[in-house]
Amino acid sequence: MILQKRFNEVDIAITGWMARNGLPILRIGLGVVFLWFGALKFFPGVSPAENLVRNTVYFFNPDLFIPILATWEVLIGIGLIAGKYMRATLLLLFLQMPGTALPIILLPEVVWTAFPHALTLEGQYIIKNLVLIGSAIVLGATVRGGRLTSESH
Repeated sequence: MILQKRFNEVDIAITGWMARNGLPILRIGLGVVFLWFGALKFFPGVSPAENLVRNTVYFFNPDLFIPILATWEVLIGIGLIAGKYMRATLLLLFLQMPGTALPIILLPEVVWTAFPHALTLEGQYIIKNLVLIGSAIVLGATVRGGRLTSESH
C-alpha cells in the first residue's frame, strides 16, 4: 500500500511535469529539426536530402529551388523555436509537407527496396515526416489556448 501510494505520487509528479513542459519541448525540438535541415540546404553537397530534392523537383531549376526551400524550412524552424506567429509558421509547415511526399509518387525506386514494407534510407527520411505532421497537429491545437493536462476529467 505504501509502495503504491509512493508510485502514484511519483507518477503524478512526472505526468504533471510532462504536461507542463511537453508542448514547449515538442515545439522547440521540431523547430530545431526544421532549422537544421533547412540550413544544411544552403550549402551545396552538405544536405543528405539535396539529391532527393534535385531528382524530385526536376521541373524547377534546383539551383534556384533549393535555396528557396532552405529559406522556407529555416523560417519554419525559427517560428517554432521562437513560438511566435504559430499560425503562419504551421501554415508554412503544412504547405511544405506535400512536397516532401512527392518522391513516393515520382521516385518510388528511391523510396522502397521492396514495396510496401522495405524502405530505403531516403524512404525513411520521407516517412518520418508523419511524425512531424503529427507534432504540428498537436501544436496547432494550442494556437487558440489549448493545453495538455495530466489530470483526467
